Amino acid sequence: MHKVIETADAAVALIPDGATIMMGGFGLCGIPETLIAALHRRGTTGLTVISNNAGVDDFGIGILLRARQVRKMISTYVGENKEFERQFLQRELEVELVPQGTFAERIRAGGAGIGGFYTPTGVGTIVAEGKETREINGRSYVLEMPLLADFAFVKAWRGDKAGNLVYRKTARNFNPMMATAGRVTIAEVEELVDIGGIEADHVHTPGIFVRHILQGAHYEKRIEKRTTAHG
Repeated sequence: MHKVIETADAAVALIPDGATIMMGGFGLCGIPETLIAALHRRGTTGLTVISNNAGVDDFGIGILLRARQVRKMISTYVGENKEFERQFLQRELEVELVPQGTFAERIRAGGAGIGGFYTPTGVGTIVAEGKETREINGRSYVLEMPLLADFAFVKAWRGDKAGNLVYRKTARNFNPMMATAGRVTIAEVEELVDIGGIEADHVHTPGIFVRHILQGAHYEKRIEKRTTAHG
């Protein structure tokens, strides 16, 4: 299968209105900048976005929120985006907040074909409302269901033309598990190499999980909160 797609604009042309998309990254680290920007240009609407966070007001998922392209967010941490807060408080945006460990495990379960799992996280809180609970070895657990998406946007450091991916340091975050849980995974990479250009033992995401791959450019790699020390 020919997996290389020439531009991000061509990639997002595959995304219909109303799609559910997983987007990798933690804060602004390891986010699929190129694909998000292209999706913004295209103006695709009614999206459900599954992401650890909601970007910032003028970058990442924040630009999709500002353009009112997102209908629902499934996230763990959303405290850096004022427009998200405004839409949420005005009930203009549907939001499902998930504890971060549960969020990661729901995605992993989706990619692994697991039908659900029990966790003690959230028992006795609003997180457990409407969900099945049971006692196991004297401790209460809540049943959580897997997360899947129509598409997954992932960002890697290096990839080959077969879709094998290598992530760099903390940019590895949610990207590998999301690559397994999207029905169609689209990867953007900083370096695109020929097949054989990545040592097999170094592959983090095997190409079997990746439908399309493209080389991005001009990555900003913004810092969400810059902290400096005076010595």
